[in-house]
Amino acid sequence: MSEQTICGIDLGSRSVKIALMKERIEGEGLEILRLESLDTISFYREYGRKSGEKLIVDFEALGLPVVDRIVSTGYGRNTLELAGGEAIPELKAHMLGALYQTGLKDFILADLGGQDSKIIQVRKGKMIDFMTNDKCAASSGRYLENMASILDMSLEELGQYSDAPVELNSTCAVFGESELIGKIVEGFPLAELAAGVNATIVKRILPLLRSFTGEILVFTGGVAHNHAVGKLLETGSGKKIVVPKAPQFNGAIGCCVEDSFV
Repeated sequence: MSEQTICGIDLGSRSVKIALMKERIEGEGLEILRLESLDTISFYREYGRKSGEKLIVDFEALGLPVVDRIVSTGYGRNTLELAGGEAIPELKAHMLGALYQTGLKDFILADLGGQDSKIIQVRKGKMIDFMTNDKCAASSGRYLENMASILDMSLEELGQYSDAPVELNSTCAVFGESELIGKIVEGFPLAELAAGVNATIVKRILPLLRSFTGEILVFTGGVAHNHAVGKLLETGSGKKIVVPKAPQFNGAIGCCVEDSFV
């Protein structure tokens, strides 16, 4: 691979993440040139059109240069394949992204996205086990967005609270909203309510981690931007939490670096 520019696209359920990467001048690995996230519906409406069984993306309208290679993955990968590109499995893309971003070879990867969650066991740079949950949004970014809206605060503000969490027991995102409203009516402080929301995410993830062994937990996906969830996850799991520099773009980055880990 010589001086190639690669575009990785993670077609998520809530957002489409794009990574543009190029081989470093010294020929050692790839460097990130650009990262961009777009609303999924807007992406398909403004930049994509279906032709046969393929999705044609207007890269010029996106402001992206001509690239040598396009690799896609994600939620929409099984419904539409990108014209002129190739697709790789979602779990593989996220594992490769974590390998590239952290430099680690042995870890557990917890990816909490907009509407699903993925746990992957990585040993010696290879995936040896995994668990996914796309049936319920209760441990996803969508849940946090809804709860933050009820509390009338931004996601950034929500992510600041981890102390004295109010206990929320509902295992369903919809019923969880009703339970939170009930706690508001009872008069609990806003900080404790927000901490309770973050603690609930962690409470749903910890049981999934019991089947996986290791001292390091790489935390990716949009939920990884929530500092309180990361703090609570570290305390609850007893593992060292590593959050890559671009956790939300991990899948798109993994698409770009596929050949680097063959």
